[in-house]
Amino acid sequence: MTVVIFAVVALAVLGLLVLVHRWLWIRLVRDTTRPGGAWRRAGTVLAFALPALAVAALTAGRAGAPFWLQRAVSWPGFMWLAVLLYLTLAMLVAEPARALLLRRSPRQPPEPALPGAPADAPADPAVPAASRGATPGPAPQSPAGPGGTDPAVPAASRGATPGPAPQSPAGLGSAAAAVPAGAGLGGAASAASAGSGATAPAVPGAGAEPQVREGAGRGTAPQAPADTPGDGDVEAGEPAQRGTGETAAPAPGSAVATTTAAVAPGLTVASGADGSTGLTGADWADGGDARGVDGMSRRRFVARVVGGAAVAAAAGTVGYGTYGVLRGPRVKRVTVPLAKLPRAAHGFRIAVVSDVHLGPILGRAHTARIVDTVNRTQPDLIAIVGDLVDGNVHDLGPAAEPLRGLRARHGSYFVTGNHEYFSGAQQWIDHVRELGLTPLENARRPLPLFDLAGVNDVQGESEGHGPDFEAALGDRDRSRAAVLLAHQPIVIHDAVRHGVDLQLSGHTHGGQLWPGNYLAELANPTVAGLERYGDTQLYVSRGAGAWGPPVRVGAPSDITVVELASYQA
Repeated sequence: MTVVIFAVVALAVLGLLVLVHRWLWIRLVRDTTRPGGAWRRAGTVLAFALPALAVAALTAGRAGAPFWLQRAVSWPGFMWLAVLLYLTLAMLVAEPARALLLRRSPRQPPEPALPGAPADAPADPAVPAASRGATPGPAPQSPAGPGGTDPAVPAASRGATPGPAPQSPAGLGSAAAAVPAGAGLGGAASAASAGSGATAPAVPGAGAEPQVREGAGRGTAPQAPADTPGDGDVEAGEPAQRGTGETAAPAPGSAVATTTAAVAPGLTVASGADGSTGLTGADWADGGDARGVDGMSRRRFVARVVGGAAVAAAAGTVGYGTYGVLRGPRVKRVTVPLAKLPRAAHGFRIAVVSDVHLGPILGRAHTARIVDTVNRTQPDLIAIVGDLVDGNVHDLGPAAEPLRGLRARHGSYFVTGNHEYFSGAQQWIDHVRELGLTPLENARRPLPLFDLAGVNDVQGESEGHGPDFEAALGDRDRSRAAVLLAHQPIVIHDAVRHGVDLQLSGHTHGGQLWPGNYLAELANPTVAGLERYGDTQLYVSRGAGAWGPPVRVGAPSDITVVELASYQA
């Protein structure tokens, strides 16, 4: 049953990781990069490689991989887990801001203004979108004069109900009209839109008749000649082609010529002389994403700003947390008064070291920093309360070697943590004894001024070597003060029943990575610091190292000097 529960939990966690990585890929890669670009490809590769490295880092040691391989995958894999946590939190916080920045009322794409016309001049509804923005020029007047009726258009066609278009004199089967040579686009538009679906006959002297195609809701729009680029093919550095084959001249006094071309009804491409593209109708169809001359949509710009801020926040948080671990633990001092402590023991100092977690990441240099820090406090006794290592003696023996340098008047003591049982507890018990430490395996050591006891970690129950309070405390003199070393705080209630005055523990790391402290509170009576349970006090250290990512956020590492105080003093 336990195996089934573990499998279900593992699958649920794996599924959650897949969903989180998918969401982050969408927000940080797809939304911020161009399809097919190098950044898109690189981000996609990382979206698969980083979680694979994280899984490898978590499983390499248990799988018995060579130590060099464990070291190779641990740094990037564990660091990514820390970045993933804070990147996910940052993106969740940034999501409402992203939605707010993208929120605006729907609107239609603006029509390009006619060159030389005032910016606020309204567009002529009678002129097709393909013709707006053409080079200004005098439009040919009809014989009747401005505003008159064009005699070239049959009366029967004026204002008639749209119907099949008559053939042009040239015999073209399309609804086409010839435009007088040299006429501006305005004249072409007037001829093309003289009536709803009506056509004008050829004008004497006109050149070849350009073919036209049906427009969207407004008569016909002239087609581009066969030798012009296809729809949307605006070549860099060239003016955009108009429907009649003519080109637009640069606006007077402009430094950079900008041309526009209608590629479909409601879709307009602006092309600068430097080859940059401008507004298209497709941009507006996708939630109102206006493009600038550099071609970046507003949606992509917002995604880059929000995503960049989230990445910077996560990287900064993890970077500072890593620095806090690698610089070594700080010394914390706590005074604990004990009712049974004799006056002669007042001021007795115990240096509490927990959760060093020597392994593929934290090695010999980290151990040396801890030893130097402990010795500077000049303690009377040193207590290492479990989780010293993550690995076997063969791989980590050199990393633990500096422990030989620990110095204390009443010696150094060691009890197992749950990670010792993952690594082979007995081999480490034997090895720390060789390094000058005294293991307390469900045992008690009477000191001149109080009793010191230690119990195995509860993880040892899987091997038949769990905590045994009767063996450690059953026959002692209860008139003497008792200090108990136990890795996990959860055994505090057993300590209370056996009359322990002070229990020293670790295991929780203080949560290590905020908001992990809230999860740690669910499984431990005390996460960090000093608390009282009946007549027994419990002190929990945050630890001198880190498990997994060498990162601590909101739970700085420490070596605690517990100074015992006598009520008689």
